[in-house]
Amino acid sequence: MSATIIDGKAFAATIRGKVADHVARLKAEQGITPGLAVVLVGEDPASQVYVRSKRKQTVEAGMNSYEHKLDADTSEADLLALIETLNADPAVHGILVQLPLPGHLDSDLVINAIDPVKDVDGFHISNVGLLGTGQKSMVPCTPLGCLMMLRDHLGALSGLDAVVLGRSNIVGKPMAQLLLGESCTVTIAHSRTRNLGDVVRRADIVVAAVGRPEMVPGDWIKPGATVIDVGINRIERDGGTVLVGDCHFESCAAVAGAITPVPGGVGPMTIACLLANTVTACCRAHALPEPEGLTA
Repeated sequence: MSATIIDGKAFAATIRGKVADHVARLKAEQGITPGLAVVLVGEDPASQVYVRSKRKQTVEAGMNSYEHKLDADTSEADLLALIETLNADPAVHGILVQLPLPGHLDSDLVINAIDPVKDVDGFHISNVGLLGTGQKSMVPCTPLGCLMMLRDHLGALSGLDAVVLGRSNIVGKPMAQLLLGESCTVTIAHSRTRNLGDVVRRADIVVAAVGRPEMVPGDWIKPGATVIDVGINRIERDGGTVLVGDCHFESCAAVAGAITPVPGGVGPMTIACLLANTVTACCRAHALPEPEGLTA
């Protein structure tokens, strides 16, 4: 069997197109332009690249982008004051504080200072609680992107067995909640799961989000299963640095029915879903219908 490759780049482009269309309608019909504020503290190179990409895609979608770059030694009080200002700004519909933060800053305190309705990362404790109880919330971008790709490829997910490898607050736990919301039978597995291979082998859907390069071999995959590989790991191979996922791609693709590649799978969906969440937040702030196909 040769798996269908789920093209995250193409799917993300489709999502960005839907976002841009909805933004254009908001401008034309309501005179509203969604605005996204991104806060970057310090000069982490990876974060700087990510923030530039977010700004570029935000502007290309027709939205306003507000970028706030703060020194690495910025005090917690000053950062919280900025967030308070952004919370009160009606032109800002989404607020994202780029993680990781410098060590002297309390990430939980900072994230929970964001107005939950503007929390387009979906990390605020209120949104975590709403998602966990099946209520309307802002959904973390990476799990939302995974869900969109699963729905697109499989249609209805009801009744399918799903295994989520990883229990992080950013991907694993919210992914499991989303799959429960789709009426899947969900198992969260992790480093201490006994007989891990046997657990994964029964899954119709495998979402790998553990951050361990190529830890999932092909003989863990049920024939015909759909594999969503969230991992992005840099390893040395053949004298250079390459990106690989949490799944061993070649062996898993030989068994699975469909699989996301690394790179080019889940990664592009994360920013696309950030833009989608910003439009959703804007519509909720103005009590307007939410865009179809851009929410959980």
